[in-house]
Amino acid sequence: MDANLDDALAAFQAVRGRLFGIAYRMLGSAGEAEDIVQETWLRWQGTDRTVVQDPPAFLATATTRLAINALQSARSQRETYIGPWLPEPVDTSADPTLGAERAEALGFAVLVMLERLTPTERAAYVLREAFAYPYDQICEIVQVSEAAARQLVSRARKHLTGERRRDVPQSEQRRLLTAFLTAAKTGDLMQLERLLSEDVVSYSDGGGVVRASKFPVVGRQRVAKFVRAFHTHFWNGVDITEADTNGQASVILSKDGVTFAVITLVVGAEGIDQVLWMMNPDKLGAVASRVTA
Repeated sequence: MDANLDDALAAFQAVRGRLFGIAYRMLGSAGEAEDIVQETWLRWQGTDRTVVQDPPAFLATATTRLAINALQSARSQRETYIGPWLPEPVDTSADPTLGAERAEALGFAVLVMLERLTPTERAAYVLREAFAYPYDQICEIVQVSEAAARQLVSRARKHLTGERRRDVPQSEQRRLLTAFLTAAKTGDLMQLERLLSEDVVSYSDGGGVVRASKFPVVGRQRVAKFVRAFHTHFWNGVDITEADTNGQASVILSKDGVTFAVITLVVGAEGIDQVLWMMNPDKLGAVASRVTA
């Protein structure tokens, strides 16, 4: 029995990173993704593994179906979420693609857009675009025909294509993030306006737990004035740690050793398109270790 369990654990650990990557992209929450992975392990323990011909496929299927169920339940909670909802940041410095074939469906802006898809569309898109699963396997996982699986992915792509911005090099995003932080700390209104695109949006996710703007701030002048308005007190005593979260340049803010925010930018051809302030303390556990380590 012990030997069988050791084999089961070895098979599970071999794909654990992939399972977390699937669940995280589905839910946008590291904590919920970890719960899904643990539930998959419990199911794997209780399965007659002698009849399982492809353990990685079995585990990916269990994880995806659990995530679909969890996402269906989470939808009603997110409809009543206080203020803008942003994904929970994850540290990708050691694993830039977070267990996937490629980093698709990992960036903050795309994860927010994925919220508009149905759970099944989201699953099909994630499996195809991030993990390169073939359609014949996707249709088995999400329990539709192969033609329907192709249609799900195609529909998801169309939903996302119309709103995606042109990607810029990571070095440019890092440069703009550094410049933005300098201007934000000094309250340099003119410099902030120079960095921001005309239709820039600032999103602050406090979840009703901490003080944060409950509505997006839209437009170059409004965002610049918004950031300038709290520069005299927000940055006092704050330590700034550079990080890679969700595959993009970010900073972790802490005070007295306690992480209280992650800031990152979505950058386009005209400058900063989005400023993301992730401040809900319930969402910072996955990155807090970067500061305390």
